[in-house]
Amino acid sequence: MLPKISIVTPTLNQAVYLERAIHSVLSQNYPNLEYIIIDGGSTDGTLDILEHYSGQLHFISERDSGQSDALNKGFRMASGEILAYLNSDDEYEPNALLRVGEFFRQNPSAFWVTGRCRLIDSQGREILRPITLYKNLLLSIKSRALLLVVNYISQPATFWRRKVLDTVGGFDLSLSAVMDYDYWLRISRVFPLFTIRDYLARFRFHSDSKTVRSAMEEWDEELRMIGRYAPSKVFLFLHRFHRKIITKGYQMFQRTGLFKKSLR
Repeated sequence: MLPKISIVTPTLNQAVYLERAIHSVLSQNYPNLEYIIIDGGSTDGTLDILEHYSGQLHFISERDSGQSDALNKGFRMASGEILAYLNSDDEYEPNALLRVGEFFRQNPSAFWVTGRCRLIDSQGREILRPITLYKNLLLSIKSRALLLVVNYISQPATFWRRKVLDTVGGFDLSLSAVMDYDYWLRISRVFPLFTIRDYLARFRFHSDSKTVRSAMEEWDEELRMIGRYAPSKVFLFLHRFHRKIITKGYQMFQRTGLFKKSLR
């Protein structure tokens, strides 16, 4: 029997993308699914969408203290053996949950797994393929030491067992941008990472996304967070160096016009 999967979607004023995220979950036709949406008090039509799907998912709408708070709230409500979260502007690939459920059923010693993830623009078109290929390469190397230098784990393509939550706890409320990266580092201290070579999710770049809107703030928070885990200053140096390279790469894509597709 396939394990029960609980998906949590935190959202706030993302009505323009929310229905696509919901459809990507419900259209999986996974036989043992629990879907929970935690809305932070949206005022843009989100509640109308949630009411429309009320018979197919669970949701609450109330003010919270940010994304980490919303995620912790959702996972406290969740009853599944396998847990994951999908942001309201991202999507799952078709049959992703079946692939994940089969993986965990066949690998009882695996406690978390990640797959590949495409980057898409506001219209759902794939963009920035060189960056995707680069992350795929890093994922094939995977190690905790490498994870301290670069976050090669794609958040929407990552799933974990309930024991992980019971062991390492919830998301850090003090982090507003890199709570997922922090979580991977905490998990990796206890459980080895497994991988699925399939594409499981699509991460959307758009003008209102946190990644695009607050890139420098996110990188600063990331550097402070890495300081908690780095065993020496060498890792901090390598992390800064890699960040400069990635920044140059994004700037190059901006100049060529590829990145602009994600901002429409």
